[in-house]
Amino acid sequence: MQEMKQEINAVIINNKDDVATVTKDLKKGEKARYLTDENDINEIILVNDIPFGHKFAVRNIVKNQEVLKYGESIGKATKNISKGEHVHIQNVESNRGRGDRK
Repeated sequence: MQEMKQEINAVIINNKDDVATVTKDLKKGEKARYLTDENDINEIILVNDIPFGHKFAVRNIVKNQEVLKYGESIGKATKNISKGEHVHIQNVESNRGRGDRK
């Protein structure tokens, strides 16, 4: 595995995933760094502040597209989401149900 000169501050489980999860609070304009399945380091400049444990897009996601995490759909994008943007309830409707719709 290559020497890590930069801090890894996000994780991605599957290279099919559309999102990565941060391991600490990161600010807009900071670089998020995560390892791929091939142990390469990917860097993405964040568009928003991302709180610890939250997700950001690792690629552009279009409205109505299924959003993948763990190689599986976690919900559907309710609007276009740019690479580096915070991915949360403001732009994804969860597959697990919101509880406010029938």
